[in-house]
Amino acid sequence: MKTLNIVGCGKVGQTLARVFHANGVCTVQDLKGLDLSEASRAAEFIQAGQAVGGWQDMRPADLWLITVPDTKIAEVAEEMAVAVPPVTGTVAFHCSGFLPAATLTPLRTLGWTLASTHPVLTFADPAAAVAQFSGTPCGLEGDEVALAALRPLFQAAGAQCFSVETASKPLYHAAAVFSSNFTVVLQAIAREAWASAGVPDALVPQIEASLMAATVKNISEFGPRAITGPAARGDHKVVRLQGAEVFRWHPEAGILYQELSRLARRLAIQQTTQVSETGN
Repeated sequence: MKTLNIVGCGKVGQTLARVFHANGVCTVQDLKGLDLSEASRAAEFIQAGQAVGGWQDMRPADLWLITVPDTKIAEVAEEMAVAVPPVTGTVAFHCSGFLPAATLTPLRTLGWTLASTHPVLTFADPAAAVAQFSGTPCGLEGDEVALAALRPLFQAAGAQCFSVETASKPLYHAAAVFSSNFTVVLQAIAREAWASAGVPDALVPQIEASLMAATVKNISEFGPRAITGPAARGDHKVVRLQGAEVFRWHPEAGILYQELSRLARRLAIQQTTQVSETGN
């Protein structure tokens, strides 16, 4: 069974290590976090692995998972290239949906192959992410040798793997941001608007849950045809007056309302948000 070291013991690292361990796809070995206490907490959650304090304490492994923040990946790779003994055949991979596997290029000096693996899943809570992982789509990019080693591990852990072109990663990841992160922002605005409109606090989560559940169901069944509301119906006066009221309440949300209404109308007419060849 392949051995796995983890650098970065945050939510993503904890989730994947726990999933890999629980499914018996590899042996979780050494864990290095911001400090020893973070690594120790991760080992407790993963139920496997040994917390270490420095590079000198990490043993050679078949796989190295780097789950530090995106802005730190290249820096950590440079540190590892100097501090970690070279072992040919090792695979290093990160989980950034935006950055390519080549961000780990310094590790090629160790004779390692590189990959990026991006589970399309929200990692707000590691325990919840572990429970939801089975069936998760996972975008893979990088060296084919590295991907050949990683793909069966992710599949054995329940992921649905697919390939992402290196040049397409920024747009690919933006799609995930629109689908998940911005949905949270929009729901936060909705909650604030309901509160400002006087809706009882106890009812707001119920309203949100009901609308979100119905919307997800309709999107799954009907795709773009699920769009409803005043903009989709062409109720321009309602959109104009309501948009003005939103702007008075929250100027940034008002601008967002106006732009999303424009896209909603286009989607209702054309079944796409992009401008057609006719310019509509």
